[in-house]
Amino acid sequence: MSGDGGIGGDKAVSASEGRRAARRAAFWIVTVVVLAVLGIIFQPPWFYEWLKVLHLVALISWMVGLFYLPRIFVYHSDCEPDSETDRTFVVMESRLLKVIMAPAMLVTWGAGLMLAWLGFGFFGLWLWLKILLVVGLTGFHHYLAKSAKRFAAGERPGSARGWRMRNEIPTLLMIGIVVLVIIKPFS
Repeated sequence: MSGDGGIGGDKAVSASEGRRAARRAAFWIVTVVVLAVLGIIFQPPWFYEWLKVLHLVALISWMVGLFYLPRIFVYHSDCEPDSETDRTFVVMESRLLKVIMAPAMLVTWGAGLMLAWLGFGFFGLWLWLKILLVVGLTGFHHYLAKSAKRFAAGERPGSARGWRMRNEIPTLLMIGIVVLVIIKPFS
């Protein structure tokens, strides 16, 4: 290892590549926000359907992270603190949270709230129950983020078995959300 913190001495991304990626991400976030604002103002006939596409793509990306991060924690819990493997897991967890999960969660919420407003006027018990379950997913997301910080600090916030069990939480919430969206009980 050459001391630069990467696996086998090679960094996955240089600092300048990371800055370029952050600028590209910021550009696309601003672009999506501007398009969303224009869509809300002018409401072209295709806007609502494309908003659903954006919502689903963001939701899938967020759910992938909510399923994967606890699985990383399973293996991180068993590795030696301050080892090369430990440092690799810390980088993986941080990047997953910052690059995929947090932006996907924000887009999911933004697009979802616009859909709820434009499509349903925030009316319907099923919709409010769905929002409650999404709040649960958001709480779990923040719990995972806090746990990742504890792992990065050298702590072990739970056993591998515990993380395997916690990994089922987003699955149960997702099932509830899908049932509410497709069946729309209490409407």
